[in-house]
Amino acid sequence: MLSVRKRESESATSLMYRFNKRMKQSGVVKEVRKRRFTDRPVSKLKRKQSAVHREVMKKDFLHKKKMGLTSPLR
Repeated sequence: MLSVRKRESESATSLMYRFNKRMKQSGVVKEVRKRRFTDRPVSKLKRKQSAVHREVMKKDFLHKKKMGLTSPLR
């Protein structure tokens, strides 16, 4: 827990500056930003299903490419 006490004749701006500086030095902000968008690990079943889906789509694309049904700009 971080705490910063106001010194005599210290402005609120300088107090906030000191507080922010201490927060950055402690690494709290960095840790929170790192954890902000972390996802839970994907289950093995979902990974397998995704791999199978990718393989099917790849085969379908290659078949269509062979038959000339895909656009050349793709």
